[in-house]
Parts: sequence; C-alpha cells; structure tokens
Amino acid sequence: MELYPSIEKSSIQEIKTFQEEKLKELLKYLENHSPFYQKLFKENNIDISEIQTLEDLQKIPTTAKNDIQQNNDSFFCVPMTEIVDFSTTSGTLGDPVTFGLSEKDMERIAYNEAISLACAGISKGDVVQMITTIDKRFIAGLAYLLGLRKIGAGVVRMGPGIPELQWDSIFRYQPKFLITVPSFLLKMIDYAEKNNLDYKNSSVIGAVCIGESIKNQDFTDNILSQKIKEKWNIELYSTYASTEMSTAFTECEFQIGGHQHPELIITEILDDEGNPVKRGESGELAITTLGVEAIPLLRFKTGDIVKAHTEPCQCGRNTMRLGPVIGRKQQMIKYKGTTLYPPAMNDILNDFNGISCYQIVIQSNEIGLDEIIIKLSTENNEENFVNEVRDHFRAKLRVSPKIEIIDFDVLSKTVFHPNSRKPITFIDLR
Repeated sequence: MELYPSIEKSSIQEIKTFQEEKLKELLKYLENHSPFYQKLFKENNIDISEIQTLEDLQKIPTTAKNDIQQNNDSFFCVPMTEIVDFSTTSGTLGDPVTFGLSEKDMERIAYNEAISLACAGISKGDVVQMITTIDKRFIAGLAYLLGLRKIGAGVVRMGPGIPELQWDSIFRYQPKFLITVPSFLLKMIDYAEKNNLDYKNSSVIGAVCIGESIKNQDFTDNILSQKIKEKWNIELYSTYASTEMSTAFTECEFQIGGHQHPELIITEILDDEGNPVKRGESGELAITTLGVEAIPLLRFKTGDIVKAHTEPCQCGRNTMRLGPVIGRKQQMIKYKGTTLYPPAMNDILNDFNGISCYQIVIQSNEIGLDEIIIKLSTENNEENFVNEVRDHFRAKLRVSPKIEIIDFDVLSKTVFHPNSRKPITFIDLR
C-alpha cells in the first residue's frame, strides 16, 4: 500500500480531472443502489449524465444531518447482512445517526487513517499510544487502530482518562506518539508534576490531537496549544474528521492545515445560500464521499464552518488544506449584535490557570435573545476571579456573560459525563 499517494502531489488540474471521474462513478452507484438519492434525483429531475465537472455539483441539492435522521434506512446501499460494523455519530447536535460499514468500507477507513497518520509522521515500527475510546459505537478509535496496523505501527490501546495509567504505559512501552484530546495532555502534565515524574525526558515526541482545536486561524498555536508546549516540548498535529465523511484531514510536518485526500473525498465550502464562497472566505463544509459502499454521501453539509487553504505546501502535496474549525453552524450565538462561536469562548477560558472545569450554557431569555451563562469551578477568590473572567470576555469578544461558580464535584459530573465521548463544555438550551 502506498502511504504517500502520488495523486496528492499531482497538479491541481490532474487532481480535479481525477475527482471528476470518481464523481461520475459515485453518481452511477447512487442511482443504482441508494433509495434516498434515487428519490432525490427523481424529484429534482436530475440526469446524472449531465454532471460532468465538480462545478456541476451545484445542480444537485445538498443533504444535511436531519435528512439522515429522518431517512436513516434509505441511505444504506447494501443489505444489512453485509454490514460488519455499526457505529453512531457522536450526536453533538440532535439524535445520533446509525452508520454501517461494509468490509470494503473498513478497508477504506484503514487506508484513510494510514495515509493521514503517515502525513503526521507516524511510520512502520513506531509505537503509538491511543488515549481514545474504541468502544461505545465510536468509529474514530477503531479507525486509528486499523490505520496504525496498516502502517505497521505498534499500538498501546489505553482508552481515555486515568493519567497514572497513561504514564505507566508511556514509561513501560516507550510510545513515540499519542492520539488524544489535547486538553487531556494538560491533566497528564499536572499529574506528572505533582508526582515528580520525569515526563520531559519521556519517549513521546508528538501527539495527534482530536476533538479540540489547537490552532488559531493563522495556524499559530492557540492558548490550549501554548499551555501544553510551555510545559512539554512535543509536536502537536491537528486532525479533523467525522463519522459521516469516513475521511480525515491531518496536518503534515509543516502544520498549516489538514490535507485533503482527493481519492477519498470531494469538498465544497458554501455560504448560507448554498453557493461556493470566494477564495479565502469561510463557510460551511459540504462533502461528497468517494469509494464508500454502505452509506455514501453526496453534497452532505457537515455543519462545520471552515476556511480552505489552496496555496502550495512545502511538503509537496498540492491538495487543499482545511484550517481549524471556526465553529458549528447550529451553535452560532447572536449576542447583542455580536456573532460568536463556542471555540472563541473556550480559548478565553483555557487562558485562565485557576479554572479546573467549565461549561458554557446558551439559553433564550424572556424576550427571546441569546443569553450566555458560564459555569466554572475555581479555587481562587471567587468575586475577584469572576470580575477578571468577565473583563477578559469584554476585552476579547465584546460580550459580558453571566458567570456562576459551581463546586468542582458537581460541575465535573455534567462535563465529564460517563455516556459522552467528549467533555460536554457547551450546552445549547435555545
């Protein structure tokens, strides 16, 4: 298997032509096998033979998460007897959706993770510690495992949490890379410092960071990333993926956005009207999956607001790169004339050393306006600290949220909920 596919270093035009051929194959497959898309083509009088170029995609309506929620079964293109793995989306917004993978899809996802993790510098013989869920119908953990096996790396399957056990494994098995939620690295550092562990001289040289952003839009380190690197001199690589797209965008050694894999996915960045944004502008990512057998998707709107980067990368790949996710479209907050996304608030809260746990709650007040409540746990003088946090919000985001101090034991139970794969730092009650 080729870990560095040649198509990624082909010219922009060659990549486009290649993708257009793949698109035609997909459209034929959907017309023959997908009840949902058969109906969509019929209702919209779409003749797939007229879709010849990537630009022609505009003639086809987009699909969204609620389409899958309402018509889950009609998205399946193979009989249930051919599904070898059942997984669900994490359900950040609304009810989770069931995704099934066929044997061929499992092969594809292993290939995707192998070339993605190779992009971040992981190679045959490296030991990698997975600090991520592999159960609870979560596809990502399984995908990392399959990809690492394809590369020929050694895997330490630790699962999330328990810093003491993580360090025991690091000193025992000498992993070179970790795959983890980046904020957990701060908990590991804190544990190591309190227990006098020589973590700065461990075997770890890098971490592939999932689930949280570690970069600003200009690719400089954000506050979370700075806090980790101030204490522990390791490389941090962003990776972005979702169950629906079965494809990852992972950074190379130059760390200026996650590289697209053109043989696996077609991307569009759309404005609120569904038109492509101008070059350099942010918009909602819509994806078309290539080579998926069980649940292929066409022009699926992910709900993520992102910006594409097309200038050449020094690594030699000519693929489009995605910058850090600016926010989820449905989590946009209109607050007194200001538009906000939760990641901007996370950055501010991560800037404070005195916060042991926090949760941002958005609700509508009695006159129908968005209201921001920040629940946090701290050991600092409460009154002074509340004012300091509020001043920081005012200075950085021009908003003044309501702040509630809550006991750590109480708040941590809702933030680190046993049924959730990720910390619940944002709740939308609107």
